[in-house]
Amino acid sequence: MKMLRTTISTFLLLAVLSVPALAQTKIAAVDMEKLFKGYWKTKQAEVALNQRVADLQKEIKDMAGGLDKAQTDYNQLLDQANDQALSAEERDKRRQAATDKLKEINNSKAAIDQFNRQAQSQVIDQRQRMTANLVSEIQKAVGDKAKAGGYTLVVNSAVTEAVVYSSGDDLTEAVLKQLNAGAPIEVGQPAEVAPITTLLSSTNAPALDLNPH
Repeated sequence: MKMLRTTISTFLLLAVLSVPALAQTKIAAVDMEKLFKGYWKTKQAEVALNQRVADLQKEIKDMAGGLDKAQTDYNQLLDQANDQALSAEERDKRRQAATDKLKEINNSKAAIDQFNRQAQSQVIDQRQRMTANLVSEIQKAVGDKAKAGGYTLVVNSAVTEAVVYSSGDDLTEAVLKQLNAGAPIEVGQPAEVAPITTLLSSTNAPALDLNPH
């Protein structure tokens, strides 16, 4: 939402500077945050994004499960390598197998770490593109409504620093109604999905650095 507020604040500043005489300005207000959250396409995009996150979480869980099994196998091989009931030759075989398994474990840890970083980057990029596209559509709808009503300036009432007082008309509900006029009936609130960054904390996988550098 910080990106949304920054975008609209810039839009507001440019609008003010382009008005030659504010005394002749017909002012209206909209709550851009309310429009963004209430727009049916925002909810649809959130559902798609949450599904993408859920798919990535499943992949990471599967990878973590494989790592758990490899760790169990490694521990068993170590026990066998020290089992005096086995011949020296068999113990050497188990010891070599344990060495190979440890390499496999380290490679798996690196693969999970890399996959997790890439997953976070993908989700962040998808959300940024989604937000930018939706803000653009909402701004166009606001502009169309303002032109139709003869308004020369529309301020964002969601940005408290930008609006000290306004006696202008509030176009929020009218714009929101316009935006949602063609909404599919089945579009509802998106389900909550745990962030990618918290996934491994709920598994038995080794702790990894999940914060991108």
